[in-house]
Amino acid sequence: MSSHSGDQQVASIIKNAIAVFAASIGLVLIIFMLAQYAVGAYSNRLRQSDPAMSASAVAERLKPVGDVQVNAAAAAPVAIAAVVAPGRVVAAGPSGGAEQGKTTYEAVCSACHAGGVAGAPKTGDKALWAARIAQGNDTLYASALKGKGVMPAKGGNPALADDAIKAAVDYLVAQAK
Repeated sequence: MSSHSGDQQVASIIKNAIAVFAASIGLVLIIFMLAQYAVGAYSNRLRQSDPAMSASAVAERLKPVGDVQVNAAAAAPVAIAAVVAPGRVVAAGPSGGAEQGKTTYEAVCSACHAGGVAGAPKTGDKALWAARIAQGNDTLYASALKGKGVMPAKGGNPALADDAIKAAVDYLVAQAK
């Protein structure tokens, strides 16, 4: 083989390598430009013509779900108020009363007692409550105030007033009689 044909083969290989390299770079550039075009066209379309992206629509989606309004006239005669859950207040007159018991039950106690969660006696189940009622209200109050078994003190809300807890116990007992 002559040196001239060897040089031609090397030159041919180099030309082919340069052509493959140039084609690869060109392909990458084409893909990059198409991606830029697609992203740019899509984002401009969303910002300009999509009603869901308007400032008022975005503000509507971000506004709070609700707000709290306090009626000063209705709250004035209340003598006892106990925080039941964040943002929720149970209020009652000086004696507690059935309404306070029901409200406290619904806000705190029903989480377990309505369905019998973790062995809690179900609301209104006379058979489950009979032995407990037989022990007397003071024992029931003590269990509710200090906790018993997996039930935490005051149903897990230490901010509740003792009268609110006692009213809830009275409500539960009344449901089982």
